[in-house]
Amino acid sequence: MAEQISQNYSNHARKLPPLYIAASLVLAINVLWTIYVAVRNLSIGSVLHIFFAASLVVLFVFSRTFALSVQDRVIRLEERMRLERLLPAELRPRIGEFTVKQLVGLRFASDAELPALAREVLDGKLKELDAIKRAVKDWRADWQRA
Repeated sequence: MAEQISQNYSNHARKLPPLYIAASLVLAINVLWTIYVAVRNLSIGSVLHIFFAASLVVLFVFSRTFALSVQDRVIRLEERMRLERLLPAELRPRIGEFTVKQLVGLRFASDAELPALAREVLDGKLKELDAIKRAVKDWRADWQRA
């Protein structure tokens, strides 16, 4: 996505493209239709169609979930490396204390404000992902999310 507007808390959430919504709707209709057909005309083939339709839904859900899991792992790695570079010496040994969700929230903080926000997270003042993102003043945009 081209960086045409500045990113901030109110506009940073990535919306699912209409294609995902349409595909999930088609898959849901397919499952309901195969169940309807199986109820009206029970056979081994109709039962197999139900399993096939359900497996497509499972595949769809897992493909999205796995992509987000990989993204979180990459963010965790990037942010730990960034924290190693930017945190004061006394906080570096505590980098392992951050949860993945906390690191996901901190990734939006600029280099200048990251150490202060990281200290607040480690001190327990900011715990939740949303609270961390709301605390970011100088937003570091991320346009390449899954």
